[in-house]
Amino acid sequence: MTFSRITGTGSYLPANVVSNDELSKIVETSNEWIVERTGIRQRHIAAEGECTSDLALHACRNALAAAGRTPEDVDLIILATSTPDMVFPSSACLLQAKLGVTKGAAFDVQAVCSGFVYALATADLFIKSGAHKCALVVGAEVFSRILDWKDRGTCVLFGDGAGAIVLEASDKPGILASELHADGRHAKILNTPGHVDRGCITGDPTLKMDGQAVFKLAVRVLEQSARSTLAGQGFAVADLDAYIAHQANVRIISFVGKKLGLAEDKCIITVDRHANTSAASIPLALDVAARDGRVKPGHLVLLQGVGGGFTWGSVLLRY
Repeated sequence: MTFSRITGTGSYLPANVVSNDELSKIVETSNEWIVERTGIRQRHIAAEGECTSDLALHACRNALAAAGRTPEDVDLIILATSTPDMVFPSSACLLQAKLGVTKGAAFDVQAVCSGFVYALATADLFIKSGAHKCALVVGAEVFSRILDWKDRGTCVLFGDGAGAIVLEASDKPGILASELHADGRHAKILNTPGHVDRGCITGDPTLKMDGQAVFKLAVRVLEQSARSTLAGQGFAVADLDAYIAHQANVRIISFVGKKLGLAEDKCIITVDRHANTSAASIPLALDVAARDGRVKPGHLVLLQGVGGGFTWGSVLLRY
């Protein structure tokens, strides 16, 4: 039987780092206010002309190097993003060209902050089917382009970045289980309602969020999905070596961890340095943890995403 395993991780963050103190000069806020409510201390902002596929390119090159692979080995690219370079073609196709990959499929997945979990679950099925052998699964975002920089309730929360993994066919289990969900009835609590209509932007093209509603729903569905995914494979929460949730707010991660009874040192936190990078946050955090030794070969790891749609999901894997 064919399985899929992660063989390399990579990430990329734009050079421009914006601290909370710097933000307080353009919007009514303070470092103390942001840290107390979110745990965020800084974020990276893409340079003018730096697009999603550019960030993804660097992350993919780092992941391929970690896996000991080259672009010639890649036969599938799935890129999770809500901030594509253009309406079409997909950012995955643009990334494919920049990497020099000339075979296999390339497409985007749009599930907002759950995007990487959706993309990884999809790539796992493609590989298990035997259709593909070496995939790049990417989360990349330039959320700074869709923020209202006068709205302190949202602009302080987000940053730009990209993370990627190499997922390869294997005779040993790597991805153990995935569970994906969506409930469109909650679309209004987190969205960017603008769109292009006959050459003009119609509606509001900036991010809108009901923070309290998102918090309550996120905590509930993440706990449920974590327990369901683990139980389905015969594991308990105590069996986890690392827990990597979408890095939206340290309070959400902490609250879910406590409800699950998970030890604090098993919760990977990068939101303080990266802010909320949407679909990029999970692969960014995974790369950080893999490189600093908190995630090691053989570890049981749970990845969880939650975001606009409303979407959420889990991937349980043996690293």
